[in-house]
Amino acid sequence: MGENLAPDENRRNYVFRNINRGKNHPCIIMGILNITPDSFHSESRRFELQDSVKRGIEIWDYGATWLDIGGESTRPGARPVDTEEELRRVIPVIKSLKERRPEGLISIDTRRAKVAREAINAGAEMINDVSGFSDPEMIDVVIETGCAVCIMHMQGEPEKMQDNPDYKNCVEEVSSFLFDKAQKLVDMGHPKELIIIDPGIGFGKLLKHNIQLMKSIDTLTDSNFSTLLGVSRKSMIGQITGKQKTEDRLPGTLATSAFAFYNDIDIIRVHDIDENVDLMKVLSELI
Repeated sequence: MGENLAPDENRRNYVFRNINRGKNHPCIIMGILNITPDSFHSESRRFELQDSVKRGIEIWDYGATWLDIGGESTRPGARPVDTEEELRRVIPVIKSLKERRPEGLISIDTRRAKVAREAINAGAEMINDVSGFSDPEMIDVVIETGCAVCIMHMQGEPEKMQDNPDYKNCVEEVSSFLFDKAQKLVDMGHPKELIIIDPGIGFGKLLKHNIQLMKSIDTLTDSNFSTLLGVSRKSMIGQITGKQKTEDRLPGTLATSAFAFYNDIDIIRVHDIDENVDLMKVLSELI
């Protein structure tokens, strides 16, 4: 166990308020910043420090509340990146962004406890773990730092997760996994208000599994935890619409964002900030 790095109470309350959308409020927007050469949507890729920082500021300026920074692609078929390379990619970006915009909220998209700890030390407020704590030390980092955490479900590893995903009852298995991990944190003293759960659309799941999860999303939203949905430009949209290029999937993405709005999802993780912010503004006026 390391040094307790819990944020001060004012900062923690600020993070609290930006995890749960509240009744009749728009979904909270989390913008994607990939410091990678191989993320599935090519327009989201950044690799140089200056360009990455510029894009991060743009994401906030367009209206995103959270900036989700990742240094390892976890798209289907992606090969893992070693820890030191992941750190080299993300930590300078987080530090530079915090110097430019101290009040900006940053999430670190990582499966590794070492990367998560360094990112929190550099100024990030949330860990977004797509592997649902595959690194056994990740829980220690969450408890010790007192940070917000998003727990996602993924069956298998990115390199082979889409080869043959199989479930007896997808909704039950995914929800049980997420609730078990979240409850473990609560039992260890972590505030439930700082825990977010994500069904992991497209991560070790066929189209039918993704649809089942979204049609039964109330299984997650009726819980005591905030929920995040990440469907932006994913293959699910391409399979439904016949659009093979990720560049052509914005309309389908906006449909899933509207779904999130009407189904009490707290946070949506998206590539296209301006369009999603406008969508939320309009929908909020119409309810």
